[in-house]
Amino acid sequence: MKEVVKKQVKGLSLGDLVRVEWFDASIGKSLSGGLNGIDVPVVSWGVFLGVLGSKNRHIILAQNCFRYADGFYDIDYTAVPLAWTGNATLIAKAHLPREEAKQLLNSFLVGGKRTSIKGKKHQQKAVNHE
Repeated sequence: MKEVVKKQVKGLSLGDLVRVEWFDASIGKSLSGGLNGIDVPVVSWGVFLGVLGSKNRHIILAQNCFRYADGFYDIDYTAVPLAWTGNATLIAKAHLPREEAKQLLNSFLVGGKRTSIKGKKHQQKAVNHE
């Protein structure tokens, strides 16, 4: 099955809208009070930004884009461990233009900063240590 997933992921391109089925490694209590198993099924949707990581490869999905004043934006990402992935399905090819998808990838790689799509403005996130 892992070879099928690798083939599915190799068919994806930067900016594609995808659905990834994977298993989270969590133990939690269900609403009925019993323990769930270790493999918790998860389905994530997002814009495919690539597969990153040297020791543990992860599928990187951009999920939400918050556009603030003056062209600043912030983005939510999910990093899905490739080894925990059961299926990757293409929903829409080139959902985002390649240049915009490159900017999202760059924002992920920079990490912890808000980046402007227009120009080279950068704004550090405020950290409050109360």
